[in-house]
Amino acid sequence: MRVRVEQTPLPGIGVRHDLVTSSGRTVGVVSHRNGRRDLVLYDVDDPDSSLASIPLTDDEAEALADVLGASLMLGQLAGLRQQAAGLLTEQIALPAGSPFVGRHLGDTRARSRTSASIVAVLRDREVIASPGPEFRFEANDVVVAVGTRHGLDGVTAILAGDHDG
Repeated sequence: MRVRVEQTPLPGIGVRHDLVTSSGRTVGVVSHRNGRRDLVLYDVDDPDSSLASIPLTDDEAEALADVLGASLMLGQLAGLRQQAAGLLTEQIALPAGSPFVGRHLGDTRARSRTSASIVAVLRDREVIASPGPEFRFEANDVVVAVGTRHGLDGVTAILAGDHDG
């Protein structure tokens, strides 16, 4: 199902973007000309009347977008897992003492050694989707990997520094 976002110019104010959910609720973002953003929940019976308006700083708007993006991506991966028998998705914390902190993803040779794939890295509030071999790990990264149970255990062992992984 396709989701529609409507854009409405607000003369002298900015722009309003609205999304109508499948339950019939309308959620919007008003982007003011001065850079301010408000997250708005509209009344079901009167779509021009707001029930709540929450001002968001740039950092808060970015964090909200990251949270929604990360949950969406992980939800899609969970759906993929249900479709493919034996395929699992796992989040693996990169230990601070890992020999791969400061090194490239390609140095792990995780896919060739385990047949599991690193499909994303969660760093702070950011999702780095499909990191390439040149991606450099940092302490406290959370690696999102897809593979069999055996392959995911192997990726965990590699990242922990167990070179037999």
